[in-house]
Amino acid sequence: MGNSDGIKMAHEAKILFIGDVIGKPGRLAVRELLPKLAGRHMPDIIIANGENAAGGFGITPEIAEELKGLQIDVVTSGNHIWDKKEIYDYIGAHPNLIRPANYPPNSPGSGTTVFECPSGVKVGVVNLCGRVFMEALDCPFRVGKEAVDKLREKTPVIVVDIHAETTSEKAAIGWHLDGSVSAVIGTHTHVQTSDERILTNGAAFITDAGMTGPMDSVIGMRKDIILQRFTTQMPVKFDVATKDVELQGVVVTVNAADGKAIRIERIKMPM
Repeated sequence: MGNSDGIKMAHEAKILFIGDVIGKPGRLAVRELLPKLAGRHMPDIIIANGENAAGGFGITPEIAEELKGLQIDVVTSGNHIWDKKEIYDYIGAHPNLIRPANYPPNSPGSGTTVFECPSGVKVGVVNLCGRVFMEALDCPFRVGKEAVDKLREKTPVIVVDIHAETTSEKAAIGWHLDGSVSAVIGTHTHVQTSDERILTNGAAFITDAGMTGPMDSVIGMRKDIILQRFTTQMPVKFDVATKDVELQGVVVTVNAADGKAIRIERIKMPM
């Protein structure tokens, strides 16, 4: 088993998951903090949710390449994946960037990928979107189970990013997939929860991994603009805030032989 110094036993795989990267401040936090974080935890794979990486809404090919250059192996997304139209062609040719699997099958790109770590461990990654208070997509429970079953033919180590609005839907996905995946990690709400745990049948779970971006904000956006929207109900243009930036996420240690989680640790790292 690994210890606090980052040493791993041969049968372990460490997964570092970075919560929603918000605009330029979030990308700067990844650039400055990830090397230290990776040195401490020695992850086999680094996954980040990047759907807010371009000015808070969507992702561009240039930013996807920037994140790849910062040693992020897989970028997941969510309901803002199509906000920048230039990503349409890019996502189909770059399997390290995935979109929710429960979008229609003819959508560009894929909802899953398999990354082979330098250690030889293969890690399957699934991206799902919730449906409560969100778009009317296909059922994440059915699509998620089908996607996981296919990935298990290749590897028992599987991480699911459930990008959803409600805590109940995220928890339900966790219990639905417990026993067939290594981790179910919630994203989208940008507020890190303190309920990290290992479920009954071996899946690590957290309702929300948090966000990588400015804490002096309303979930990443400038406070004054959001207050104007709430107090006047008038349309406003959202801008990413810039102060009090943190990198948030989780590190999950997995038994590489059977895919069951050994531990999950929350990350909150200020710049």
